[in-house]
Amino acid sequence: MIYDFLIMPLNFSLSFVSFLYSIFSYLIAKIILFRKNYIKYYGIIILILFLRMQDKVLILDFGSQYTQLIARRVRELNIFCEIFPFNSKNFKVENYKAVILSGSPFSVRASDAPHPDLSQIKGKKPLLGVCYGAQFLAHNFGGKVAASNTREYGRANLSFIKPNELFFEGVNLGSQVWMSHSDTIANLPDNCELIASTHDVENAAFKIKDEDTYGIQFHPEVYHSKDGLKILENFLVKIGGVAQTWTPDSFVELTVENLKKHIGNDKVVLGLSGGVDSTVAAVLLSKAIGKNLYCIFVNNGLLRKNEFENVLGQYKGMGLNVKGVDASARFLKELEGESDPEGKRKIIGRVFIEVFDDEAHLIEEVKWLAQGTIYPDVIESVSVSGGPSATIKSHHNVGGLPDFMKLKIVEPLRMLFKDEVRRVGATLGIDAELLGRHPFPGPGLGIRILGDITAEKVQMLQEVDAIFINGLKEWGLYDKVWQAGAMLLPVNSVGVMGDERTYEKAVVLRAVESTDGMTADWVNLPYEFLQKTSNQIINGVKGVNRVVYDISSKPPATIEWE
Repeated sequence: MIYDFLIMPLNFSLSFVSFLYSIFSYLIAKIILFRKNYIKYYGIIILILFLRMQDKVLILDFGSQYTQLIARRVRELNIFCEIFPFNSKNFKVENYKAVILSGSPFSVRASDAPHPDLSQIKGKKPLLGVCYGAQFLAHNFGGKVAASNTREYGRANLSFIKPNELFFEGVNLGSQVWMSHSDTIANLPDNCELIASTHDVENAAFKIKDEDTYGIQFHPEVYHSKDGLKILENFLVKIGGVAQTWTPDSFVELTVENLKKHIGNDKVVLGLSGGVDSTVAAVLLSKAIGKNLYCIFVNNGLLRKNEFENVLGQYKGMGLNVKGVDASARFLKELEGESDPEGKRKIIGRVFIEVFDDEAHLIEEVKWLAQGTIYPDVIESVSVSGGPSATIKSHHNVGGLPDFMKLKIVEPLRMLFKDEVRRVGATLGIDAELLGRHPFPGPGLGIRILGDITAEKVQMLQEVDAIFINGLKEWGLYDKVWQAGAMLLPVNSVGVMGDERTYEKAVVLRAVESTDGMTADWVNLPYEFLQKTSNQIINGVKGVNRVVYDISSKPPATIEWE
């Protein structure tokens, strides 16, 4: 029962006050449940109580490319955390058990550097400064930060660790850490003690005396820091007393209960894409409101070979109330003659909204639009509104509804990262093959066909893509790749088939490994596989006479070509 979860087992790090708060929350929930006049508020209050009861961690973002990785690593510890720009007014410090200051592309010595007000945090809550965060603590509280005389980027090893230091418990001398900064902490404030060094960085880690305030020059969140997760666990759990209660099971239980009470008997419409996010969102909603969820799966003519029929069959087999809409002719007609990548994206997005809106109007009295928005979408979109992080991209599904769609929004996955979405999906019993599907761009093959789009080009690329993806599966390589696909180039190349000269299309195969798509490296696929795949494509797909393999990483390249 949900009430059993509300008074979850408390570990010894929680205070007696937290215990009393738990009892109080439980009683309030009970009272509200049996007061029908307040039933419509129950879901909102339960969610608030749930988030309050979760020991939350606040991450203040100063624009680091690694900030999302900090959050992902904290979540790996089954601890709920949230990211806000350092200058945001949308959070209350008192609601958080501990605080982490991120890195930054800025120098603390610069006049335009971020300068947060830590008066309600430092000395009052466990505080960890990472890279820029550590330099900020040193620079603003009596120490000195200067430009580094040596290169402090890449792998380093801990050459000194203060004996019996809880922050480094279970971490051995020589442990590899990852440095990424041009400034260094030259002198620590007088009230600080040195707790770790590397060969080139003396003040690699420090602690402010009589406070649970720590600073580290390296990045524990990146996988190159071998004991980074252990260090974060030591800080958050052993020092900060943060309870590890954020799990897929607890998320599903509370989210389903919240959706039931918040939506009631209202009808909800959801656009399925065949991807992991929209699928998990659909199953969560279906579990909560059943047939009142109306799913629409639109074929834009730019899906993979047979994907529309196959995925639609999968959805119906899962018991979802789903309608398939084949609008491929409409999309292809609108795309005629358009070769600009941004122009194609806008057309595809506009036509999708038009088709979806047409279908939504056929459902009587629908009040909600469900979306598969996940936490990286939200974080990336925050930057658009003035956060310090560089804007990665804007997201149409983060507050971007057209004015004519007068629907309320429900986003059950809004606080989850992609790997958490997959774990929630597994808890819901969704097929592992569906959960393990590679990411696929919203505009589909429209941005993998460089230049203008025709039905003939789409069919050609579908055949190439099918040979490549099926080959990865047959060779046992699919699950070792984060994302793979083929691109059709807008150029012809000379070839020879038999005794005849050909002048046909060139295609590019792309396979990358990544954890979140923010950075990616090309996968070193076996030569034998590439050779066989190339032969199959050239012999089996009419109009293609050349296959190349993309070996560029992100950055400087991107995963997609458009």
